[in-house]
Amino acid sequence: WWRWADVIVTPDNVRYLQMLDSLRGKGPLIVAPTQAAALLETDRQAGQKLMKKRGLPVPEFRQFSDYDSAISYVKREGRAFVCKPCGDEEDKSLSYVAKSPADLVFMLERWKKQQRHKDAFILQEKVSGVEMAVGGWFGPGGFLTGWHENWEFKKLMAGETGPATGEMGTVVRAVKSSKLAAKVLKPFEEDLHRMEYTGYVDVNCIIDDDGTPWPLEFTMRPGWPTFNIQMAMLKGDPLEWLIDLAEGRDARPFMLDSVAVGVVMAMPDFPYSRQTRKDTMGIPIYGITPKISSNVHPCELQHGEAPHNVNGKVVNLPCLVTAGDYLLVASGLGPTVSSARRSAYRVMESLEVPNSPFWRPDIGERLRK
Repeated sequence: WWRWADVIVTPDNVRYLQMLDSLRGKGPLIVAPTQAAALLETDRQAGQKLMKKRGLPVPEFRQFSDYDSAISYVKREGRAFVCKPCGDEEDKSLSYVAKSPADLVFMLERWKKQQRHKDAFILQEKVSGVEMAVGGWFGPGGFLTGWHENWEFKKLMAGETGPATGEMGTVVRAVKSSKLAAKVLKPFEEDLHRMEYTGYVDVNCIIDDDGTPWPLEFTMRPGWPTFNIQMAMLKGDPLEWLIDLAEGRDARPFMLDSVAVGVVMAMPDFPYSRQTRKDTMGIPIYGITPKISSNVHPCELQHGEAPHNVNGKVVNLPCLVTAGDYLLVASGLGPTVSSARRSAYRVMESLEVPNSPFWRPDIGERLRK
């Protein structure tokens, strides 16, 4: 496919990287991490080493490859830590913020019995504060105009309760100037050029009571559902700006000083369907009209057929149907968080899906405080 492609865009930093590195400069434009850039995310030690090299304060951590060593370390230290998997780990519940050393030892012992961690994992010092991230699109011309400050809502249920899912929704603010970006993104510009990186880079932080950002980790790929939400702030064609990015031009593609909110719609047995093997295929998505279609971002959907009411009769018609349990993202745009979230929830409430779909009703609310 690379022989006929004009531009190749990858949605993650795992597949095809070695091959794409060998193709750079030989044909199509490539918007994807290099192997070196991907390591900043998939190898936490590499990412944190670079942060330290650039003078950023980094919470201390230790990496483990077996449970017994980690359990002994927690008992010896007598403190709670944050546990995070290394590598490409799909199970987001393996990211765990312990409340005490006792509950962390319990979870480590439980994971040991279940053999949950397939790769190495780290135990990191806990930092108290507010979680906030900032990202930017980077190419041969440097960062595009527009920093994407964002706040993730990672738990399954309202009030940040339930299992970790990755994200159930996110608030994104596009701004021309960002103090956080100046501290935790700009210092890496030379490194990103050296790695020949083209794509999205994001740094998640805890900001303590003194206003000091403590960077936790890199994201070296499009964020999900962040990328869907960014499309709500995009001016023009959703692909042309990526071509401009890969060719070193800043098309200034995003509406600045705007807020976008995205809410994830899922259905049972999310986030455990891969374990329970519940059938999640072929359920219709009703209510996608031209008025809201640009704010409905399909994720695990496909083309299919389903019964529709037409002039008092039920007939089968083509429509989008489910292809998994992480169905779609509904987005809304506005000058404030409140207006953007109202817009997103109006889109969500316009949709009808059999089989008990669900979403969090409080995305954005915690930003009030």
